[in-house]
Amino acid sequence: MTTNPSLYLTLHAADAPALIDFLVETCGFVLAARYGDGDRVDHAELRWPDGPGGVMLGSVRPGNPFARTPGSAGAYVVARDVDALYTRVTSRGAEIVQELGETDYGSREFALRDPEGNLWSFGTYAGAEAG
Repeated sequence: MTTNPSLYLTLHAADAPALIDFLVETCGFVLAARYGDGDRVDHAELRWPDGPGGVMLGSVRPGNPFARTPGSAGAYVVARDVDALYTRVTSRGAEIVQELGETDYGSREFALRDPEGNLWSFGTYAGAEAG
């Protein structure tokens, strides 16, 4: 079994370097690769340290047939220690849109908005058993 993710969230950003910094410094993602010159990010890969998952992102480029509007994505990330992560992101000034709490489906989670406007939920819900 590989340790590389087999599914990536893909994002385009108006300020890709700032988004990378936010996801690494504030949320705890790990930068695996970054290509491009200066403030232009042609491709970056970030890994989630708690399991096989990742993000690929780059600078938005008008005319790119695969371009997506910056700030229009949402993601759910399973976190081993969601309480510690909540403390980390709030201490770094992240914009919390849902406070840490329990859900009716058995998760402990919170949600934040990144500097581009994307919504990120972090929680303990690892998904239902496939059946």
